[in-house]
Amino acid sequence: MKTPVCEMLGVDVPILAFTHCRDVVAAVTKAGGFGVLGAAGHTPEQLDVDLQWIQDEVGDKPFGVDIIVPAKYEGSSEGGKSLGDLSEMIPQGHRDFVEDMMERYAVPPLPKQDSGDGRGVPVETEPPMTYAQAVPLMDVAFSHPIKLIVNALGPPPPDMIERAHANGVLVGALAGKKAHAVRHVAAGVDIIIAQGHEAGGHTGDIGTMVLVPEIVDAVAPTPVLAAGGIGSGRQVAASIALGAQGVWCGSVWLTTLEAETHPVVKDKFLAATSSDTLRSRSRTGKPARQLRSAWTDEWEGESSPGTLPMPLQPMLIAQASRQVDRAAMNPENKGAVELSNYFVGQIVGSMNESISATRVVEDMITEYLDVIERFEELNN
Repeated sequence: MKTPVCEMLGVDVPILAFTHCRDVVAAVTKAGGFGVLGAAGHTPEQLDVDLQWIQDEVGDKPFGVDIIVPAKYEGSSEGGKSLGDLSEMIPQGHRDFVEDMMERYAVPPLPKQDSGDGRGVPVETEPPMTYAQAVPLMDVAFSHPIKLIVNALGPPPPDMIERAHANGVLVGALAGKKAHAVRHVAAGVDIIIAQGHEAGGHTGDIGTMVLVPEIVDAVAPTPVLAAGGIGSGRQVAASIALGAQGVWCGSVWLTTLEAETHPVVKDKFLAATSSDTLRSRSRTGKPARQLRSAWTDEWEGESSPGTLPMPLQPMLIAQASRQVDRAAMNPENKGAVELSNYFVGQIVGSMNESISATRVVEDMITEYLDVIERFEELNN
């Protein structure tokens, strides 16, 4: 399974794990893969603590960071708006809809000390999923010995690429279309992650099987990682056959023993089929694949006012999301349990057992080798 990406990243196998859980990052890296910590939900202080912990756990083994810096969001054309200005742009009708949803599903309010400013955003933070939020996260990331930094949504900003290369750090970017990948390479991106329609989170309309070879051909010799619907050795082998030099997996780690996935959501994932996801703007304001639940149904219902653009939608729902997560810890809060969901790809239908992240990597390698052996038998 050795590919040029292995040498670039200093790993044994080209299996990259995108996860918000530092324990998964460390486990995958120690198993010979490459853990990437998703930092979008971190404060700079939290990110610093987690990266230092990972560094202490893995020693001189490599790891990376993923940050969301969308190219387009509300106010981006004006150089960004303040948190207060953006908050004023959220219509009262949308606030009323969210409050009514919490009441109808009997989701109790947060304790006063955990309720932010009462308008759906924490006090004294930058707007979520904006350049202003990303800059201090980049500052922290580059203060640690990361090997790769990835922008999860759109082209990396020029200063991310410049700072990364000045620090000897590789830059990756996700692409859902050939044109996106070509622009990324022209901007100086070192590794392209071709993410197909099946993937969890922000994703486009083109399936992985079609997208990967299209991007591989368009950006050669820049290495490409396949993403979307990948959680087994057979899918790793298929990705390599399509011309990818490795894989980028996210959903498959959400049900591992190390994962910090909400226990109610983890149980839902373990019971779900590959038909139980959909793309919805209800969490971020951009199309993102997630588990279907009462939450997504409400936003698609007749009484819904419709979603708002990024970052207004995550600002709008921030407090309600915390309410649901907190309340769902008690199974007697059935409304919160019904609403609970999270980003996940169609591979969720195969995620029916909670095993360690190390075991996931080992199983991928074993199954990949079985596929290669089968090909050799077929060719003899």
